[in-house]
Amino acid sequence: MQPNLGPGEDFQLLLERQVREMQSKAAALNEALSTAGATVRTRDGSVTVTLAPNGALTNLELGHRACELGPARLTATIMGAVRDAQRQTARAVADSFATINGDSESTEMVRSFLPPDPPPDGDFAAPENAETTPPPPPAPPSPPSAPRRRPSADDRPDDESNPW
Repeated sequence: MQPNLGPGEDFQLLLERQVREMQSKAAALNEALSTAGATVRTRDGSVTVTLAPNGALTNLELGHRACELGPARLTATIMGAVRDAQRQTARAVADSFATINGDSESTEMVRSFLPPDPPPDGDFAAPENAETTPPPPPAPPSPPSAPRRRPSADDRPDDESNPW
């Protein structure tokens, strides 16, 4: 395949022009990707997460309501906010790539890795399997245990490193 040379152009000039175009695209992509992170705050304001363009968690803020949620609900709220921020960040990265490269095969490949959208009107603070998993049966009461006694001096091994 012959390169598409204009009148009076030689191959070296064509390559230099293509290199400049690629460098310009790379700089534009770098700039776009550097701003592709996301910050997400939950509806109730209990959790705010910030992700870098690569998906790394860079900040986690717990609001006053966070302590009222309890451990399980707070964990689910944090994870839901992180997943939402990951989706936003991935979409911003893919959109930046598409802006620079256009709708090409490589752009479609990048978009194929986007995380799926959440179910409509889902409360991400609730566990995802709350409706499908029945609660575990209550544990049977444990029998009263006998009081523990400390071993007498005769029962203990002769070990100087044992503080008891």
